[in-house]
Amino acid sequence: MHTAIISGVGPLEGLGAQLGVRFAKEGLHVLVAGRTEQKLDAVVAAIKAEGGSAEGVIADATDEAATEDLFARAGDQLELAIYNTGNNTPGRIIDMSADFFAESWRVCCFGGFLFGREAVKKFTERSRGGTLLFTGASASLRGRANFGAFNSSKGALRNLAQAMAKEYAEDGIHVGHVVVDGPIAGEKIKGRFPEYAEKLGEDGMINIGGIVDGFVYLYRQPQQAWTFELDVRTSKEKW
Repeated sequence: MHTAIISGVGPLEGLGAQLGVRFAKEGLHVLVAGRTEQKLDAVVAAIKAEGGSAEGVIADATDEAATEDLFARAGDQLELAIYNTGNNTPGRIIDMSADFFAESWRVCCFGGFLFGREAVKKFTERSRGGTLLFTGASASLRGRANFGAFNSSKGALRNLAQAMAKEYAEDGIHVGHVVVDGPIAGEKIKGRFPEYAEKLGEDGMINIGGIVDGFVYLYRQPQQAWTFELDVRTSKEKW
């Protein structure tokens, strides 16, 4: 059975989890990776309840050994790898400690490097290649006041993804980057910032299913018509 790895899986009504749910419906055995066992168990249970195949893997995306172990679990049937791990680290540059800045980079970019490297290793072991996708954000494309750490780390991840796309295309590896330009209508914003979510309304937040559709679109593309980058936003988002 072909396998997918989704890194950065949290609550069931979050992007990482819904990517897992959808690709299980596409017929893949899905390894959902994250830091919280309870959340992973809920996602796996939801996938299995719908007839899909999945397992949860507790993994720190910035830990090299943990990332290597994650890909070892996938075996030689890996078809798809998605790096959805990230953080949002607001703050003024003048107030940031070196550790704060470095941690943003470690999660967004360094973790993406570890994940991407291991995916490429797996894909190049066989002749048919595979698909490697990264989740981006508004910060991937532009700097913004009070988000210097996040902007720089997401921008670095995008450059890394583009370099990998060019470096491994001839090996049959499709590398893509999905810019999520705006707040996602998921559990995180509704649970942590309910007043903000209410102010935005459903029309002002990006539908998770629509974002997932973009990932599926990239996954299904033939080699003669690959896309590196998609951007997704609401009709109300200023860009």
